[in-house]
Amino acid sequence: MKTSDFNYNLPEALIAQTPLKVRSNSRLLVANRTNLELKHDNFSNIGDYLQKGVVLVLNNTKVIPARLHGIKESTQAHIEILLLNQFGLDMWEALVKPAKRVKVGTRLNFGDGLLMLECIEELEEGIRHFKLEYEGVLEDLLDILGEMPLPPYIHEKLDDQSRYQTVYSKITGSAASPTAGLHFTNELLHSLEAKGIIIQYVTLHVGLGTFRPVMVDDVEKHKMHSEFYMMDSATAQVLNKAKADQRDIIAVGTTSVRTLETIMNKHGAFKEASGFTDIFIYPGYQFTAVDSLITNFHLPKSTLLMLVSAFSSKEIIMNAYSEAIHEKYRFFSFGDSMLIKK
Repeated sequence: MKTSDFNYNLPEALIAQTPLKVRSNSRLLVANRTNLELKHDNFSNIGDYLQKGVVLVLNNTKVIPARLHGIKESTQAHIEILLLNQFGLDMWEALVKPAKRVKVGTRLNFGDGLLMLECIEELEEGIRHFKLEYEGVLEDLLDILGEMPLPPYIHEKLDDQSRYQTVYSKITGSAASPTAGLHFTNELLHSLEAKGIIIQYVTLHVGLGTFRPVMVDDVEKHKMHSEFYMMDSATAQVLNKAKADQRDIIAVGTTSVRTLETIMNKHGAFKEASGFTDIFIYPGYQFTAVDSLITNFHLPKSTLLMLVSAFSSKEIIMNAYSEAIHEKYRFFSFGDSMLIKK
């Protein structure tokens, strides 16, 4: 299986640069993986495709202003870092640019000394481990010093930083937004609950595992970076009951899929769990946790496109993407949505 098998041509004009004024006004392409039917709708009508009793699982991670610009203390060189994962007390994994200037022992200064980072380990692909030094609360410092880590294909300034957060974001620690959830409003969530749809939350802090490009020709040789996930016992009980009753579980976003499938693969059922996952889902994978998927339109040759192709088939997805391009859907993080249903 080649990475090039998951390529497609997208007109640059279809890459959404800004969010819509109203989150739920995005378009919705409904793909039925049984009869191959495609249907065009509006995301505000998502409830029309969800039956009473199904469980909708959302990722409640909260994006931190993880992009920081500082200077190398010894040379005054400008350094950019993207905080990825916290792995200990004031210990963080980060992506560094330019990485060649940061070695073990290098000290970086942010905000005239408000935040200091010392490199304690060098890893591959521009990743470094740092010990952080600061006074006060790190989250407050990042609000002052950091920037929201918008993807590189977004060139417009984001006037309202909250639009890169889901309305239900809660657990701080993500380096990118779980963008499939950006279409939901509080009003829409309330209306779904009123219809009898059960809403549950898991956490996966989005990092390199989700958005790092595939750099190898052979898909199976790509190595996913690990990301932190968490499920509580109450959610596990709800999901296990749904499975026992043969009620569908609908994942919102590929990060929710990866959390649910990780836990099911590891334990054979849903249970209270937390840890790091590097699960890589591509065609041939057998899903055991998820029945339907709400997702955005993903970059060519990305692990996300491979995951949704595994969930239905590469042919169904490529046909749906071709239709979306023809109908001028908006693509990627601030773009439109897709429901893949059985």
